[in-house]
Amino acid sequence: MRIVVSGTHASGKSTLVSDFAIRHPEFVVLPDPFELVDEARDTPSAALFATQLRVSAARLHPDETPGHFVAERGPIDFLAYLLALDELSSAPGSRELVERSIEITQGAMQHVDLLVVLPLDEGAEIFVPPDEHLPLREAMNDVLLELVDDDEIVGANTIVVEIAGDRNQKLAALETLMPAHFRC
Repeated sequence: MRIVVSGTHASGKSTLVSDFAIRHPEFVVLPDPFELVDEARDTPSAALFATQLRVSAARLHPDETPGHFVAERGPIDFLAYLLALDELSSAPGSRELVERSIEITQGAMQHVDLLVVLPLDEGAEIFVPPDEHLPLREAMNDVLLELVDDDEIVGANTIVVEIAGDRNQKLAALETLMPAHFRC
C-alpha cells in the first residue's frame, strides 16, 4: 500500500505519519521533502515549491521506493502551494512552470493508492506561530481541497479521503482505511 498524507503546513501531517509509523513498521516513511531540499530555509517561493514537487514526485515511483510506504506530502501539495502563491501574488508566476508541475503531479499520483488529506481543522488544537505564513497556509488549504477533487490531477484509481479530528481520531480513521492484513 502506498499512502501520501497531504495538507498545508501545521495541519498534523508529521504527527499522523509518525503515529502511523510506530504502529506499522512494515511501512517505509518518506519525510517531508522540505527536509530534503538544500534551500529549505528560504522564504516560500515558486522555485522552492517546484523543487519540492519534483523531489516528492520522484520518490513515489516504484523504482525509487518499492513496497509499502507512507509519505509526508506528495507533489499535489506543492502544486497547491504554487497555485496558492499565484493567488496571493500581485505578479502571477510562470504558466509553463504550473503546466509542467501539473504533468509531473498527474504522473506521480498514478503510483499512490491512498491520498489522505488533512484539511485545516480548528478543533485539531495545533498551535501555529504567526511567522508561519498564515495567508499562504489558508490559501494552500483551499487550493488543495479543490485539487483533490480533480480526477485528472489525482487519478481515477487513487482513493482520496479527508480526515479531521484530534491526533487519535486521525490515526483511527487512517487505520480503518487499511486492508485487514495491515490493521493492528
